[in-house]
Amino acid sequence: MLKALGRSFLGSTPGAYKLALLSALVLNPILYVLAGPFWAGWALVVEFLGVLALSLACYPLAPGGLLAIEAVLMGLASPTGVYHEVSSNFPVLLLLMFMVAGIYFLRDLIERGFLALVLGIRNRVLLALSFLLAGAVLSAFLDALTVMAVVITVAFNLHETLKTRLAELNIEEREQFESWLSGLVMQAAIGTALGGVTTLVGEPQNLLIAKSGSWHFVDFFLHMAPVTMPALAVGVACCLLVERMGWFGYGVVLPDHARVELEIQRQSSPRLDAGGRVKLLAQAAVAVLLILGLAFHVAEIGLIGLGVIVLAGAFTGARSEHDYAPAFLEALPFAALLVVFFAIVAVIESQHLFTPIAAAVLSIKGRLLAPVFYLVNGGLSAISDNVFVASVFLHQAENAVASGHISRAVFQQLIVAINAGTNIPSIATPNGQAAFLFLLASPLAPLLRLSYGRMMWMALPYTVLLVAAGLVGVWFFI
Repeated sequence: MLKALGRSFLGSTPGAYKLALLSALVLNPILYVLAGPFWAGWALVVEFLGVLALSLACYPLAPGGLLAIEAVLMGLASPTGVYHEVSSNFPVLLLLMFMVAGIYFLRDLIERGFLALVLGIRNRVLLALSFLLAGAVLSAFLDALTVMAVVITVAFNLHETLKTRLAELNIEEREQFESWLSGLVMQAAIGTALGGVTTLVGEPQNLLIAKSGSWHFVDFFLHMAPVTMPALAVGVACCLLVERMGWFGYGVVLPDHARVELEIQRQSSPRLDAGGRVKLLAQAAVAVLLILGLAFHVAEIGLIGLGVIVLAGAFTGARSEHDYAPAFLEALPFAALLVVFFAIVAVIESQHLFTPIAAAVLSIKGRLLAPVFYLVNGGLSAISDNVFVASVFLHQAENAVASGHISRAVFQQLIVAINAGTNIPSIATPNGQAAFLFLLASPLAPLLRLSYGRMMWMALPYTVLLVAAGLVGVWFFI
């Protein structure tokens, strides 16, 4: 029975992983008794990061969920606190449940557009740059998760299109194709960070910061431009450099056999009949409405996604629940994982793990305050939730200006530093931004061997250069 239980626990996950998780679950209460809830809370955060780092060995939902349940049982967070975090981030969950599913109904249009891009731009450097800039521009006006959902859908469909052909290729060619595709996906993901920091609608925490600063759309862009525009320029330069030099896993070209197969697939596709053309036109019309709805923020993003499902489903032949169900297969497991993530965030808040850090930073005087705010927000966002980190430091800054500790002008500088810090340095780790975490937890990641460590490695040159560019902007121009 014990052997059967061991085999059943987390399925085919490696035995060392199972033993490490069980050891953590046993040692956490002991640490709680010996060292107190503060250090037990930090241990739990580190363990959860380990679970994310090994997500290719085991999907993080079950092991992360076990850690979260234990945290609640130990009193590190209360069920009410977890529910508060979940309800506070309900718009993000709505986005996952409906917007990501909505993209499924636009997949034919999207796939055709990106396939034309891939086959139309033969130069690897220009193709990678186009993915980076597409991710940046779309994220500035839409939402990074939505954009990442589009990229994942495109990459997954490209992989599926060549699935039979890949089996016939030798190992070297297969790995070359997967490296080529993973490089493009990572360029697009980094682009979502570059674009998401620039506008009010780019990332969820941007809305909190804009409200605190009384900034409208144009105000937000202009206040952030001294940091975001140099960062964008540096991001473009980094893309050109790593692609041309073939560093950090970039610069891989599409194998000739794979390109030929894609050309054959496109040319051999039967001409669209009237029904096919109607579907594509309907998807195009819904895509235009989607962009307008998101750009003008006519409703919560998730509700706009539900509108996409309704409109696109109605005009593309969906009839029964079985026509809609596949759209939710990718989004709901990640939505559940995000709820577990919010439970860990509830531990951070309940035990005030970041409060001593925020208080120490606010004690700094003079010109150093904003740069240090930027760096500390960036470091904490890389290991936690950037929305939560932004809200913690924003609250501390609001209290400081209300008490007269800092002036209103300094407060304006600090909220620029908070926004830049929670958006730019957080690309260092996959859990730093929801779009990166979504990619890590997607079905595409194991196909392309995009592990936690590999994503960190591929993001490393951007992390170093963009953090430096953001620091220069915060130091000299705000």
